[in-house]
Parts: sequence; structure tokens; C-alpha cells
Amino acid sequence: QFLMSGWATEYSFRCDIVDYSRSPTALRMVRTCWLYYFSKFIELLDTIFFVLRKKNNQVTFLHVFHHSIMPWTWWFGVKFAAGSGLGTFHALLNCIVHVIMYTYYGICSLGPAYHKYLWWKKYMTTIQLVQFVLITVHIGQIYIMDDCPYQYPIFMFIIWLYGSMFLVLFLHFWYHAYTKGQRLPKIARNGVSKDQ
Repeated sequence: QFLMSGWATEYSFRCDIVDYSRSPTALRMVRTCWLYYFSKFIELLDTIFFVLRKKNNQVTFLHVFHHSIMPWTWWFGVKFAAGSGLGTFHALLNCIVHVIMYTYYGICSLGPAYHKYLWWKKYMTTIQLVQFVLITVHIGQIYIMDDCPYQYPIFMFIIWLYGSMFLVLFLHFWYHAYTKGQRLPKIARNGVSKDQ
């Protein structure tokens, strides 16, 4: 929906301001933004399910912070700037990454017979890191553009701050999980990961 609402059709990837018109494309972006906002509450349930299932090893600061802050901040986005080009690029990337991530979780949930297909977990974290680099660079361009009349520049700063902050948090996760090996799955006696 983000692609068809502008990113694959008419957005320039530069200074795309909020379209407050009632054009079909603008209204489609508004609906898409509201669906994305709603999805953030569904993802927050992910954390709640971890807690209820006592999967405390999966309830990290990164996980809780990321899932709990997004619904509240996206409320401001859909309230004031739904229909926004520049302010929705991060959501487009986030949707793409979540399709990949939930595909991984879906394969994971199929049971031990499918765990041999999960060799790409480390690459999934890399994709998340690339996402935050792209978000930070894309939104950071507003500071070097001469004349971009984006209606809510504070949103651009918040998106840039989030992109930078999540980049640092995911790099921290990467370092501890894949360099120091502190979050690598524990291997059970039969060779299948307990965390998966």
C-alpha cells in the first residue's frame, strides 16, 4: 500500500510534503498510514505474549522500547501528517523488513524439522541495520535541502532521532549476539535450538 500510495508512483524520495487534498492517492496514503498505525499495536502484543509465555530471554530493552514507543509516536503522525511522503519512507522500509522478519518467525514456528532453513537469522539483523541506515540518511537530507516546505519539521527530527537511536541499539544487539555470542541460541542435546 505504501508503494501504491506514492513511493512507487509519484514520490521523488526528496522533499515530498503532506498532501492534505482529497485526491485518491492522498486518501489511499491516509488509509495506509492508519493501517500501519494499527499494526504497531499488534506488534506491541508480541512483547505482551513473550511476557505471558515467560520468554524473558526475548524481552530485551530493545524489544520493549521499540514496540512500546512506536504506537504512541505514530499517533501524532496519523493525526497531523497522514498523507505524508517524506514522513512515511521509514514506514515503507519497516513494512518490508517486517515481512522478512515474520517469515522467519513463521518458519521458526513450524517446528524443529524446519529449523535447518533458519540459517539466515544473522542476515535478518543485517537487513534491520540497513533499514535504519537508509531511514537516517533519507530523513537527514531535509537538513541539507535548501527549500523543503515540509509542514511538520519536528516530525523529521523525531524520525531522524529514532533512526539513529535504533541503529545504535541494533548495532549493540549485533555486537552482543554475533560478535560476543551472548544472545546466540542455546543448543539442546538433539542439536535443535531451544530459543527457536
